[in-house]
Amino acid sequence: MPSPVATHVPAPDRESGRKPWSWRRAGAGVAALVVAAVCAGSAAGAGAGTAVPGGAFGVDATRCGAPGGRLPAGRLAFTVTDRATPYATVYLTSPDGAEVYAEIPWIAPGHTVALNTALSAGSYAFRCVFSDGTVRTSRPLAVAGRTDDAVAGYRPVPDLAMTAPVNAYRAWVAAALPGLLTAARALDSAVAHGDLAAARSRWLTAHLAYERLGAAYTAFGDFDDAIDGRADGLPQGVDSPDWTGFHRIEYDLWHGHSAADLRPLTTRLVSDVAGLIRDFPSEDVDPGDLPLRSHEILENAMQFQLTGAADYGSGTTLATLDANLDGTREVLGVLTPLLRPRDPRLASSLTREVSAVQAQVRSCRSANGTWIPVRQLTATQFRSLEGDLGGLLEQLAEVPGLLAPRTSA
Repeated sequence: MPSPVATHVPAPDRESGRKPWSWRRAGAGVAALVVAAVCAGSAAGAGAGTAVPGGAFGVDATRCGAPGGRLPAGRLAFTVTDRATPYATVYLTSPDGAEVYAEIPWIAPGHTVALNTALSAGSYAFRCVFSDGTVRTSRPLAVAGRTDDAVAGYRPVPDLAMTAPVNAYRAWVAAALPGLLTAARALDSAVAHGDLAAARSRWLTAHLAYERLGAAYTAFGDFDDAIDGRADGLPQGVDSPDWTGFHRIEYDLWHGHSAADLRPLTTRLVSDVAGLIRDFPSEDVDPGDLPLRSHEILENAMQFQLTGAADYGSGTTLATLDANLDGTREVLGVLTPLLRPRDPRLASSLTREVSAVQAQVRSCRSANGTWIPVRQLTATQFRSLEGDLGGLLEQLAEVPGLLAPRTSA
């Protein structure tokens, strides 16, 4: 496994969807670390990229050391080596731990990892968190001089701080699920009566009720595939006999299938939604996942809804994007009490931008209120919507790093 890269800005793993940082447990005892420091681009006369010798120090069972003397302000490069058996996590913080300026989420035994940041004059400290729960803090690290490129510290989020947002979001999902079941039953009733025109309308109502629950998908387990799985990757594509859920029903409703063909699918949908409601109280929403989902809901929407890739005939992917924006708004709502004190500008901007993009999406309807298929947007409309959604995603990408749970940071 390669060593992680640590910088002043925490970088969540957006490719795999895993939570940004995870704690690795690897036996008992305290890791021994050797940390060397050099400074480049300081205000003490060194040009950018010029290495200025720093100090070396070690960490043992009783201390988390720091270089002696003073380091010049500017770009700093620390090298951290784990020379013991357990994993270790290292933070560069203010002396009281109120703000973090750089971090290494984990170091594997025998590995060396760079920790880079840029600091202004002041006092700092290293905090070493070991996999047996031991936490050590170094003596103060003094930085002198002036620099224009110092990073801003960010307030760490203890694991327990996510409890209230997770509980609030779970309560919101639990309250919304009965409405989803009611909508699924209405769809099934229309199909049972052979009224496919009503079924198409009720399909959209039910599907949007599900799509608003975006951040909870990871807690739905196999129910998510059964209820909202796409045909992508299935052995026979849209002809796969095991394909069920909203998108399969959509395909059949808009491709001339009969009510007799559809009824087993709508009955199965009602059964799966009822099963989800019974199962949901026993499922967990990972505290580390909630900040990630604030970004990933719309990242997926841009990939599948704005492109029309998830359109199986109804032409309503913009309606789905609108529902995904509703879901994003709910996630941000429960996270705002943690986000605002850490970045009030970002918290306010996200509120405005979600509303602005949603207003733009909702304008993509015809005079009678029906949604315009993505493929019927003009090139100008599409580029404008794509650009605004991309700008919103860039801002949302900051949330997981700011709110990643950091135990004992």
